[in-house]
Amino acid sequence: MTAPLLDVRDLHKAFDVSAPLVARLLSGQGRRTLRAVDGIDFAIPAGGTLALVGESGCGKSTVARCVAGLVPPTAGSVLYRGAPIAEVRRAGSPLRHEIQMIFQDPYGSLNPRWRVGRTVADPILALGLAPSRAEVRDRVAKILEDVGLSPADAEKYPHQFSGGQRQRIAVARALAAAPALIVCDEPTSALDVSVQAQILNLMKDLQAAHGLTYLFISHNLAVVDHMADRVAVMYLGRIVETADRDTLFARPAHPYTRTLMGSALGLGDVGRRREVPKGEVPNPIDPPPGCTFHPRCPHATALCRTEAPALRAFGGGRVACHHAETLG
Repeated sequence: MTAPLLDVRDLHKAFDVSAPLVARLLSGQGRRTLRAVDGIDFAIPAGGTLALVGESGCGKSTVARCVAGLVPPTAGSVLYRGAPIAEVRRAGSPLRHEIQMIFQDPYGSLNPRWRVGRTVADPILALGLAPSRAEVRDRVAKILEDVGLSPADAEKYPHQFSGGQRQRIAVARALAAAPALIVCDEPTSALDVSVQAQILNLMKDLQAAHGLTYLFISHNLAVVDHMADRVAVMYLGRIVETADRDTLFARPAHPYTRTLMGSALGLGDVGRRREVPKGEVPNPIDPPPGCTFHPRCPHATALCRTEAPALRAFGGGRVACHHAETLG
């Protein structure tokens, strides 16, 4: 078997959320740690798309930033083409340009004082991907056409575009670096539904044309169904289920995955009552013992409240549930 393009092993990321020293001394409190990512593993082959799914606050965006090299992991490793992400992202690395990111907010991620042409050209110039200014301009014009914009748009500012057009600019900026892997952190959640479909189809077309690999972060199962080859479901910093897309949507094994499926309404579900997850997400600073989903799980037993389930092979994928076999 060939090695995966991206290989994440036992990834942990913790943040110190302690009060200032004086406040801790006066109150007698100790340090407090938020475990945003608590030991996850996944791999993505070249040309594939892995969707990371879960409710807000489960750690998806932190994983995205660790993979992109924007924040260092507390423990574990992120390997790109077999090299640690810190080496890949250092200045002068021949692999540095191969990992790019598309952010959630298409306006906040663009410099409002830069014209679009400068925004798209910046990674080309910074990474030395074109020998002359004329070639940079040609590449910018070609990339803008590839994402459905006009070369003349290079002279405009971000505020002169709609939300969907701004996200096309963000995609163009990522493409300008000639990437192999793009980390997509909810790239359509801030857009109207009709515009979301256009951007998603654009990303699928670009993936086929350029052989791109995607780590796709989302909480929208309809988007995941359209984009992903494989799906990893996160809950409170841990992956609770992984499977290929068709298997996961046909036979979800974890109670949390089933709850997510029940809360998503499709076109044929008009009039159906929405089954929202019960209860609140536990505090990640003080997670419950055992399976972290047990306070909200209708199938929880005493074992679930005391022993954390390991992620194990089940039904063509992997699941972290003590009772997956009995849930049917």
